[in-house]
Amino acid sequence: MFGNLGATEIILIVLAILILFGSKKIPELAQGIGKGMREFKKAMKEVEDDIKITDVDEPKKNKKIEN
Repeated sequence: MFGNLGATEIILIVLAILILFGSKKIPELAQGIGKGMREFKKAMKEVEDDIKITDVDEPKKNKKIEN
């Protein structure tokens, strides 16, 4: 999951994050990241749905032009 990172490196990264942000800010940071990811996924799904709808509607439009 983390590529070439070992247990020691992961522990050092977690400790650095604790020192930089403090224990009170980490849950707020994680919550903000979660909300951002949720919004991103929602936007991606809306775009995919819009593309699917456009792809389905295109043949209908072409048939109307041909007739």
